[in-house]
Amino acid sequence: MKKGSLLKNKTLIIGCGRLGASIASKDSASGKNVIVIDRDPNSFELLSDRFSGLKFTGDATDLSLLEEAFITSTKDIVVATGDDNINVFLAQIARQIYNVPNIYVRLDDPSLEILLRGLDVHAIYPFELSLDKFLLVRGGKRK
Repeated sequence: MKKGSLLKNKTLIIGCGRLGASIASKDSASGKNVIVIDRDPNSFELLSDRFSGLKFTGDATDLSLLEEAFITSTKDIVVATGDDNINVFLAQIARQIYNVPNIYVRLDDPSLEILLRGLDVHAIYPFELSLDKFLLVRGGKRK
């Protein structure tokens, strides 16, 4: 099997809270192969009833679990746990050990982005997205 076909439409999502579950559900609905990892098996209840991907329960900092969840053939990874330190650590692992092509990491603290410099990792800041959305709805501009 060619490497390109292994990567086709495969997304690994670590953290199945509101953000991770929403991304997983939307990607699954659009036909992507989605794999979700979370420590809490109850978190998978947040996934859409139509979610057709794989679910793994466990600690994503365990490299054997990441490999079982197909990180070696993943095109996109979204790291969206509730812990910024774990998210930065997993983004670094995804880039430096597994060289995942597209990495997106949720961060609450923008000052931690310095730890991702030079890794070609895309940071997502829920606070900034919420603020931008609020300002758009209100008609104001961000300074």
